[in-house]
Amino acid sequence: MESSTVLKDKFFIVVRGKSRKGFSRGCIGRVVSETQAELRGLVYGQGSPHNGGVVRREDTYRLSRHQAQLLIFVSSASQRLELLCNPQLFMAICELTVDDLVVVKNRKGHLPGLVKNLMQVERKETKDDLHMLGFEVEFVDHDVTSPTKKPAPLHLFSAAEITQVVPSYSIPLGLNWNASQPGTTKKAVTRINSMPNMKMYGRVKSKLPERRIEPSPELNTTFEVGSMVEVMSNTGILVHGVIRWLGVPTGKTSEWAGVELDFDVNGCSDGTHGGLRLFDCKKNRALFIPVNKCSPDSRFFCSTNGSDNGSQAEIPPEDPPYVDSEDYVAPIAESDVSSLLLGRMKGIQGHINSCYLDATLFSLFNSSVTLDSICQKPADTLPPVASTLRKIINRLRRQGFVPAASIMNFRYQLGCDSFRTEEKDPEEFITLLFQKVLGIEPMLKLRSRNESSQGAYTFQIFLEKEQMAQIPTVQQLLDTSCLSSDVKFEEIPSCLIVQMPRFGNKYKMFSHIIPSVELDVTDLLYNSFRECFICGQKAEHECLQCLPDRKMDPGRIKQFCTTCNTQVHRHSSRQGHSPKPLSIPDEVASNSLAAGRHTMELFAVLCIHTSHYVSYVKFGPDPHSWLFFDSMADRCGDDERGFNIPEIQACPELGDFLAQSVEEQAQANPSHTPELVRRLLCDSYMFLYQKPAASLSTSNYRET
Repeated sequence: MESSTVLKDKFFIVVRGKSRKGFSRGCIGRVVSETQAELRGLVYGQGSPHNGGVVRREDTYRLSRHQAQLLIFVSSASQRLELLCNPQLFMAICELTVDDLVVVKNRKGHLPGLVKNLMQVERKETKDDLHMLGFEVEFVDHDVTSPTKKPAPLHLFSAAEITQVVPSYSIPLGLNWNASQPGTTKKAVTRINSMPNMKMYGRVKSKLPERRIEPSPELNTTFEVGSMVEVMSNTGILVHGVIRWLGVPTGKTSEWAGVELDFDVNGCSDGTHGGLRLFDCKKNRALFIPVNKCSPDSRFFCSTNGSDNGSQAEIPPEDPPYVDSEDYVAPIAESDVSSLLLGRMKGIQGHINSCYLDATLFSLFNSSVTLDSICQKPADTLPPVASTLRKIINRLRRQGFVPAASIMNFRYQLGCDSFRTEEKDPEEFITLLFQKVLGIEPMLKLRSRNESSQGAYTFQIFLEKEQMAQIPTVQQLLDTSCLSSDVKFEEIPSCLIVQMPRFGNKYKMFSHIIPSVELDVTDLLYNSFRECFICGQKAEHECLQCLPDRKMDPGRIKQFCTTCNTQVHRHSSRQGHSPKPLSIPDEVASNSLAAGRHTMELFAVLCIHTSHYVSYVKFGPDPHSWLFFDSMADRCGDDERGFNIPEIQACPELGDFLAQSVEEQAQANPSHTPELVRRLLCDSYMFLYQKPAASLSTSNYRET
């Protein structure tokens, strides 16, 4: 048995895992003892602790005493976790000092104010109690010089109510900031005369004795830590990144910036400069230069305009110049993806509930040529909405970025008001896209045993959960669904979109699903040669009840010749089965003997979590060539005046996972896999497959 060690003053918050007696997500605890895998500790309510039992170490995040005191004053567990999800803001809040400027949220909206005191809320009754800490904030008022003006009241706020920590010089002059009562619950408070004196990077400590604040000319008044910038290299190449450090390096006399670049550049470091580590990032990503060599990132520029009511308008970047040509634009080559596609402000920019549309378009057109016939038709033969889509595809492939304005124009041309503003299911959009925009007949031609045939654009999995293993593969789900519904494909589809058994973000049948990189559809084709599962001869019977049989490769379709069918069903456990006869014409069987297996390859996955869609896309033959795309990964500004920041990340770790055997994948715990792999396993909604080296058959297109 592992030995445990007794520890003092080590705090943590539970960030994941199922709720258990004493501990649940968002709880604050103090470590009493620990082993390599578990922590035993006290759990805090409103300051006073009680025994919380044991929690897995991997389900916790370590906190300093100061961090724990700030978070324990946040009454909502979900707000604590939400604050932790913004580490840059939380770090800035933990380092606040007297007279730092903040923006706080109250009933009247968001208001700027000055931090005046760190407040100790309620008193310690026992030695194990933990002080709750809050901030007293004085709202900024333009009329502080009035002789009749009473001293501004101080209001108590928790860390979760601070939405922004801002440099003092960034408050526009002449704005009317009206103080208002936040309505905080009154508690017994004790004032702490001194705030923590922490090092401040990228921000300016300031006091406001007068209305006007003049920043020191020696300090940078344009950039702060977190600012997005662009830098012209010595070779004339423009590189982009985010400022991670500001200061005066040893041996220098002026202010320098440490910039984390969007992609690798030879000669750059991993955040060290002059033998000192100033911040952490990947190798060849850290560039150190004088601040005056930086310019605001032209792809991501917010300009602030004062107005009478003190509102701040966030203006999106101007669209980069683009002229569409008549030439066909092929998908970005695998070797060029890192320079053209990876980073922020890449892909398709989301706007007003468009993530379902952004993720779908990126999945279908970024790297796959399955639907490229629309890009190869003469532009003057296309209807307006199809021409707009073609421009979006070409721009994505040529520039690596499509602005929100282009997508909104496309949404307006779809002809349905709900597509302009409402959240939609990708299935609904795909049907409209293929029918109205691309003019494609249903790519799936499904035939049931009673000879009726129907078309479809996506294949919805229908089955009973009891029919499947606890952690199924896409192949097993497709096979079981086809047999249960008694349907087959009339022909191999050029593009197969498999929809998982879940309904939006409210219900999913399986906790996670294993992607099948290759989908074998041989046994799902109508009137095609089927070989016996046992002996390999021509199959004449098919049995649904044998599908989950653990003694015969569970999850695989079972078809038998007459002899093997009789022998297999003599077993007592299979005597109640009802195998169905297969009717395959002799000429079909003889022509199919040498055809081999028919497979399709995975090229994209659509995922959903809390009503938000993202996508994973394969961009080259290398098994590790996977991208993760989120059209709304971040945001600049507020909901009314801001804009979304799309982002594309390389996801080679998905290739590592998919290279494992199905048995290893089934045994893997998603919570132990890399975050992007976990999201795909747990949130997958649609799997997109294409023929190897696919190009869509022109027979699927209607004349427009």
